[in-house]
Amino acid sequence: MYFAALLARTEDGWEASDTELDDVETLSDLADLAREASPDEDTVLVLIEQEDAWFGVVRVDGEDDPRIYVSDAAAARRSAYGELLLTDELLGREPGSDDGPDLDALDLDGTEDGESEDDDEEGAGADAVPHSPVGDSEILDDLGISEKELRALDADDALSAIAEALGASEVLETVR
Repeated sequence: MYFAALLARTEDGWEASDTELDDVETLSDLADLAREASPDEDTVLVLIEQEDAWFGVVRVDGEDDPRIYVSDAAAARRSAYGELLLTDELLGREPGSDDGPDLDALDLDGTEDGESEDDDEEGAGADAVPHSPVGDSEILDDLGISEKELRALDADDALSAIAEALGASEVLETVR
């Protein structure tokens, strides 16, 4: 189960809208969706949480590239919505690199050279995604939430805490 909402900053404060991510296939699609929520090119935050396991914040300021923060990359990796946010750049990889197995190194028995059949199924590919926050931890600094405060948030109440700090808890609750 996931929850996603858009918070758009306006002259009158924050406006919230519930959003479905089913038709969003890329980070670019998500950024476009956020931009549509604010015709004046104001700041828009996309807040996503998945089963109290992780949360993500995507910040779109006008036509600037989206800024991203994910509380637990490994947990997000197991989610289709988390996969949207975990770009190569965010994970410190070369764009377009593939962390999958080297097909030339595969043996006919289905194992890679030097790998025993008993090795853990997740292998090194899973280790490449840390069980820690990734992204721009200063994403909300100018909105009153410091890097330290953001990193200290628990996934189960992070979105409510962020909305409260922004003065947007009532509008977020209307779409929850």
